[in-house]
Amino acid sequence: MIPARTDEQKSQTLHGTAAGQRSAAAAPPAAGHLNGVAAPAGASGVGHYENFPVASWLCPPALRPAITAIYWYARTADDIADEGDAPPEERLADLARYRLDLNACAGGLPTSGRWPAVFEPLAPVIARFSLPVHLLDDLLSAFEQDVHKTRYADQAELLDYCRRSANPVGRLLLHLYGVSDNASLAQSDAICTALQLINFWQDLSVDIPRGRIYLPADGWARHQVDEAQLLHLQSNHNTIKLIAENVGISRATMLKGLNLPKAVPGRGGWELRLVVQGGLRILDKIEATGYQTLKRRPQLGKWDVAVMLWRAIRM
Repeated sequence: MIPARTDEQKSQTLHGTAAGQRSAAAAPPAAGHLNGVAAPAGASGVGHYENFPVASWLCPPALRPAITAIYWYARTADDIADEGDAPPEERLADLARYRLDLNACAGGLPTSGRWPAVFEPLAPVIARFSLPVHLLDDLLSAFEQDVHKTRYADQAELLDYCRRSANPVGRLLLHLYGVSDNASLAQSDAICTALQLINFWQDLSVDIPRGRIYLPADGWARHQVDEAQLLHLQSNHNTIKLIAENVGISRATMLKGLNLPKAVPGRGGWELRLVVQGGLRILDKIEATGYQTLKRRPQLGKWDVAVMLWRAIRM
């Protein structure tokens, strides 16, 4: 649910993989590793702090290579959009080349050879599992949007971004598990969207200085908040109410997906329980700080992991 990442932990939002999850350890992974999964040679070496599992030991071993391949596809594209000092036009050109390689890879044709560590392991995964390639393309669409769009007018605009930046990964993972019913897909979308939104609200103090404000602008007016207050990271009564409103929406969205772990077999269902509880625990931490994420970024510690495990068992 990549994740996506936002800038620090984007697109994060994956059901235990690619776009943004790591088990709830508080420290960032070493560059080039995800929960013990080494980066393939030539893949991005950027280290990212992420809060939920990525191809963890709970993931069925038979699916781990596929999940890892999807992760590095998404992670590398995300880094093209976000990392380094390249100008926007160069980033967009690189993402366009990346899309051409995706289409070539999916069609069994040679790629440009620029990203062999991504597309060589991805090609057999696409073929073996008949992955829906349009979902991989949706991720690229979201990363391209990140290059040029830094404000969101309303909730509908933000949710459309989540539909492309986060939801495809959850659907890809359900595809690997053989889960395809409409109810499960809708619950997966709810979890992925919620995780993406949670990353946004957790990372306000990181994203806004980098020029991105994900808080929808129609909420600014409702709470008498202007752009200058946000750009200066002013934590006051109005900005706190704005953040609290969005945190509430994220929690309600996550709760719509609570039954999905029952549809995912075996260890994958347990990993998904931890993903859900990791997201909810971050919301707890944000609330406990009085919604002060303009000032500091909440992180999960060892006690939080214990709470998540207990709640996962109770699910």
